[in-house]
This record gives sequence, structure tokens and C-alpha cells, in this order.
Amino acid sequence: MYEALKGESRLLMEVPLKPVQGSRFQPTGFPDLGAATYRATDGTEMCLVESAQSMANRLEAAAWDWARDTWQPPADGIPYVEVVGEDDKPLTNSVMEAHRLNSPYILEGKDRSFVDQLKEELGGLAEGKVDLQCLARVVLRYDPNSLLHGLFLAKKELAGGRLRLPRALSAFIEASAVTVAPSGGVKRDDVNPSGDTSRGFGHVPFHRDELTGRIRAYFSLDLSQIRGYRLGDDVEEFLVGFALYKIRRLLRDSLRLRTACDLEPVGAVEVTRPLGYVLPELPEIESALPALIEKAGDQFATPFVTRVTFKK
Repeated sequence: MYEALKGESRLLMEVPLKPVQGSRFQPTGFPDLGAATYRATDGTEMCLVESAQSMANRLEAAAWDWARDTWQPPADGIPYVEVVGEDDKPLTNSVMEAHRLNSPYILEGKDRSFVDQLKEELGGLAEGKVDLQCLARVVLRYDPNSLLHGLFLAKKELAGGRLRLPRALSAFIEASAVTVAPSGGVKRDDVNPSGDTSRGFGHVPFHRDELTGRIRAYFSLDLSQIRGYRLGDDVEEFLVGFALYKIRRLLRDSLRLRTACDLEPVGAVEVTRPLGYVLPELPEIESALPALIEKAGDQFATPFVTRVTFKK
């Protein structure tokens, strides 16, 4: 799985997608912007269907077992930080939080145990140039997920808020040759059709724009960045396997992006760099991942789930 990638700087993949039904899809909508449409240099009408920051969240969620509130079974044993309330019930965790280990529920509560532990282990980074290898070793111990999806520890007492790790795994979805498929409807009020529509009474008509176009997902894994952390072959192989697991899970199970944007792959994943590399199928990755976790496990926290109590 990893041997063929040694010496390569990037693993670049793309896969065509299509709506599971029909031809229309609902684009991402932004306040005061609407759909993120733009024009390519050759004049092609384009749309950013899903951004890199949103895809990071979706890749994390694809590996999460919502019923057990932990990783999917093949990923069991990968460290993360769990936040519980004062009633000892789970609130959130570093995988689901938008800023991972930088979550205010982890760093800003009255429970200082984890913050003090980080401060001690990262104390050597308080002055001078940030040692990314040292930072990566600490992050690996508590939340390897952050090594793939990036981290910015913006807390001043942690090396002055200078500790950053860029994404190693990035993804986005865009559509080309897009055209608008306008439609609309009405919110009916048969009790009082001519009521005060400013308050929602009465018939309220609305418009709706969906799009059609050629949809494609893109994935990039920065192998040079992972190797640059100097965490050893076992950890490098684990991080690559973990990333590939997330990609395969996302493509199989987690492409319902919105109510009217439910997508599926069309054909195989195309590896554009390095040429000739074939992305392993999900069963092969699931079979290999537990052994990769075990081999890298001597650098993980014990127990692998670090608990923090959030007190307001």
C-alpha cells in the first residue's frame, strides 16, 4: 500500500461523480454569495460544489461510527480527545470539532489538565523557530487525525499561538460546464391564503436554483509533508493508510452533501500522480489498517482516548 509511494512527493487522485437520481444537484450556498460559481481561464462555467474545509470535515465524519460514538471498527485504537460534561456525558471530541485540538471545549474550560500537559510537552517551542517534528510527535500522541487535516493551536500560552500544521490530506469537488436549473414552489396556507406574509402566514412563493454539469472530486495527499515530520516508517505508513481509508469510506458512504446533492462515483478512482499507482479497494485497506495502527501504537497516548471535562 505504501511501498509504491516511497520517494513520491504527492498522491493525486480524482473521480467523476454524478447525482444518484436525475441530473440536477444543489450547490453549496453562501450568505450574500449564493452558489460559488466562477469562470475558468478557457471560459468554461464552473462551480465549487464542496470546499476544501468542508471536505476535511466530511472525510473525518466518514471514518466515524455514530452509533458507537468512536471510530469505525477498522480505525479503533487511533488516539483522540473526548470532551465530557460535568455530568460525565460525552459532549464532543477532537475529531468532530471544527478546529480539532484547538477546540475551545478542549482548551478553554476550567479543566486545565490537558492544556498543562500540552504546555509541558511543547514547552521547548516557546522561543525560536517552531520545531515541526516536535509538534508533530505531540500531535501524533493525542490526535493523529490533526496531522492529516491540519491544526492551528492559537492559544497564547502554547508557544505564543504560533503552532500550525497545514493539511496533508486535501480534497474538493467542483463542476464544469454548469448551467442553472431554475425552479420554485410555494409554502401553502389553506387556512388563511391572504395572511400576513411578512410573518409567514398566507401563501409564500419562493424561487430555487439548482445546477447541472460535469462533477469531479479531487484528492491530494502530501507525502513529502508526512515524511518531513520524521516520525518513522511505521507512522508514515499508518498515516497514508488512514488517509486512504477516509477517501474510500467517503466515496462509498458519505457523498450525500445536501438534501438535493446526493452523489456517487462514476467508475474507478483515477490516480494522476504517481502514474501507475492503483488505489487499494476499501476491503484491502480495512484489512490492513488495524496492523498499521498497532505498529505505530508505541507513539500513541495510553489509553488512546484522552478525556477532558468541560466546565464553563
